[in-house]
Amino acid sequence: MRLIKLVPDNTNIHFLRWRVPFYIMSCILIAASWGLVLTRGLNYGVDFAGGQEIQATFTKHTEAPVEGLRKIVGDLGYGDPVIQRFGAANDVSIRSKLPASAEGNAGAADTISKQITAAITKAYPDVRIDGVSTVSGKVSGEFRTTALYSLGLAMLAISIYIWVRFEWQFGIGALFALFHDVSLTLGMFALFQLEFSLQIIAAILAIIGYSLNDTIVVYDRIREDLKKFRKMPLPELLDMSVNETLARTVMTSATLLVALIPLLFFGPESLFGLVAAITLGIFIGTYSSIYMAAPILIWLGVSGESFVPTESAIDRQERLARERAAKP
Repeated sequence: MRLIKLVPDNTNIHFLRWRVPFYIMSCILIAASWGLVLTRGLNYGVDFAGGQEIQATFTKHTEAPVEGLRKIVGDLGYGDPVIQRFGAANDVSIRSKLPASAEGNAGAADTISKQITAAITKAYPDVRIDGVSTVSGKVSGEFRTTALYSLGLAMLAISIYIWVRFEWQFGIGALFALFHDVSLTLGMFALFQLEFSLQIIAAILAIIGYSLNDTIVVYDRIREDLKKFRKMPLPELLDMSVNETLARTVMTSATLLVALIPLLFFGPESLFGLVAAITLGIFIGTYSSIYMAAPILIWLGVSGESFVPTESAIDRQERLARERAAKP
């Protein structure tokens, strides 16, 4: 039985031919993403915005009455709640923000949670309250700060690692590719106002890991080809290296998407944001490895001599001495 090859062995796509328009498009998307984040903002969940989360099960309902719950909790005057199904169809998570007067006041937060649960119980006697959790504004602010630090430090550590393993140009290229991936992910959440929680931070870290892995595979092949084909024009060499790793890249991405896409359309609503972020990350991570990380090496001055060991003064003297001794 012959194996199916998604990418033929003789594939020779001229990716670098379109590097300038793709770079311009990517820079526009990065600017648009940050524009959305700064103007529309992110829809922070309870983890980052503070508030309460009540988990409930409607034992005599096949599906939880989401619209009815939204009206009941909204009428209490605590803003528009975020209600999501999770687990079974009759399980819901009800998230609402705390008013400023309740910040730092455990008694006030407890009173509000009792008001919400009492209103729900009155309207739906079959409801079972499975859990109530409260996150203060101070704690949520610490969560946001820690999350930002984790993303920044992860990207910085990755760029330093690639700098040490390859050359400084490769570190800058990998860092720009990761910045591109994170920016577009944040832009998607700002555009569609999907809930941004600690789950999404985990998804972004997963995207960074996937994109980095793909970029390192491409960079490793570029380094090998630079050592073997020093006289080859760099755009042609980069095209050759990307094509040589294309089968691995496509197979890895396709395998992940086979698992993610069904989960995206048929999985629980509580995981939608996480799965959507990772699914988008697969596409933009693959794209950035080809069209962000590789072409930037041209503009950063990488050449066939980049991995030739530098000859020190002592090495030069020893080489000249050997050459003189070898002469008749």
